[in-house]
Amino acid sequence: MKPMIKSWCSVLLLLVVLLTGCERYGESPEEEKESFYQVFYLNTGMTRMMPVEYQAKTREPLELIQELYNQLVNVPADFDGKSPLSAKTELLRFQWDSNVLYLYFDTSYTLMSPSQEILCRAALTKTLTQIEGVEYLNIYAGDQPLMDSQGNPVGMLGAGDFMDNISDVNAFEKSELTLYFADADGEYLVEETREVMHSISTSMERLIVEQLLEGPQRGDLQATIPPDTKLLNISVTDNVCYLNFDSNFLNNPLGGKEELPIYSIVDSLTQLTTVNRVQFSINGSPAVMFRDTISLDTLFEQNMDYVIGGE
Repeated sequence: MKPMIKSWCSVLLLLVVLLTGCERYGESPEEEKESFYQVFYLNTGMTRMMPVEYQAKTREPLELIQELYNQLVNVPADFDGKSPLSAKTELLRFQWDSNVLYLYFDTSYTLMSPSQEILCRAALTKTLTQIEGVEYLNIYAGDQPLMDSQGNPVGMLGAGDFMDNISDVNAFEKSELTLYFADADGEYLVEETREVMHSISTSMERLIVEQLLEGPQRGDLQATIPPDTKLLNISVTDNVCYLNFDSNFLNNPLGGKEELPIYSIVDSLTQLTTVNRVQFSINGSPAVMFRDTISLDTLFEQNMDYVIGGE
């Protein structure tokens, strides 16, 4: 009997070891990975953003949106800074649709000073677009789309719309841009260099596209983008610049070579060290044919073959 008892003890001991191992093995998948985010507050002078690392308690997207927003509103006690949102501003509701997060504030949102509102806009965007599946923000105030100081809709906002080193929204700097427009015949691109004074809160990628939309300053050159085209969004990830235009971009009257409007933009943007390739979208979709011959559903790289004197 003793050998049998010893054998059963060995079996029981083996089962205990296996069950314990399975239990420990099963725990690790259930343990949530630590999720750290940057929450962007403002300094006490309300002139620049200050990121603070925060470990989220949830990973469920809708709950995470609410959690990070609550962190923006409630500044940590040990942090010498302020919330980007006015104490009077109330978030009435939010809606997450596809990759766009819609924030609906009450009308008091518009009572912030222009400088605070721009910083608030940037802080909201840079904080909340860290959430997987949230690429853009669209802000409403009193059920009306947020307007800029010129009365134009701000539209969708991406993290790339704001420079990381925003320090003073009232500060301006001068930048020299290299832009490419079409020659008189629409056969080649010609380089035009211009100096532009701009707010340091405007990304260089957005600045270049806005200048291309304004058209050339030289009388012997042609615009390559229809003037009524709207840039809905622009962002940069891993050196790829993502451009989202409205459908007016497709109504291009420029004659000559069909590729010029595309490479006017691509060759201008890739002058920046931050951009190697460009992805186009029309109303959010890249699955579009330009002039029925060029698929926009690709990544375009710099091509100086269309530029007079290009390498």
